[in-house]
Amino acid sequence: MTTPQDPMVHVIDHPLVQHKLTLMRDKGASTTSFRTLLNELSMLMAYEVTRDMPMQDVQIETPLETMTAKVIDGKKLALVSILRAGTGILDGFLSVVPGARVGHIGLYRDPATLKAVEYYFKMPKEMPERDVVVVDPMLATGHSAIAAITRIKVLNPKSIKFVCLLTCPEGVKALREAHPDVPIYTAAIDRQLNSHGYILPGLGDAGDRIFGTQ
Repeated sequence: MTTPQDPMVHVIDHPLVQHKLTLMRDKGASTTSFRTLLNELSMLMAYEVTRDMPMQDVQIETPLETMTAKVIDGKKLALVSILRAGTGILDGFLSVVPGARVGHIGLYRDPATLKAVEYYFKMPKEMPERDVVVVDPMLATGHSAIAAITRIKVLNPKSIKFVCLLTCPEGVKALREAHPDVPIYTAAIDRQLNSHGYILPGLGDAGDRIFGTQ
């Protein structure tokens, strides 16, 4: 569903999405369980995010006759992962659209300023022909998402969407003000940020929980 205040913010409230998100929030979930749930949840979210993907007609042979049928051109889709935690969502999306091209942007959050610092940028060729989906589990301060989308826009893609598991009012506000043309897809909008830039109640540091680090 879209939020009443902003039709560009989509909260994917399907019961399966919410169920798996609740299991991921639990601090007792193991690294293996967290990864598995993230992969499953990402596939479910991909279903909604790709709902308006363009299709084309192709001729195929069924066991009974020739027909014209619809297919998507996954090669025109570029999935861009914000490293490192975006990899967890990326895998689920690729399970649904295996033909998509993949880009990576490496950003880390300066602990003093909470600003995003870029250390890696690699995108597919022919970006003006592609629809881009940027993935990162958390939209907290919004600095990483804003920086990533700003860099990607230089390549002039056909469209950009941003996908995260969790966000908060501060993150939504920051991204919408910086990039009002980019829709946001999320499984939940949590209460707030704490003084360290973490979402509350949240699920902790997504990267640490995916990779078993601290």
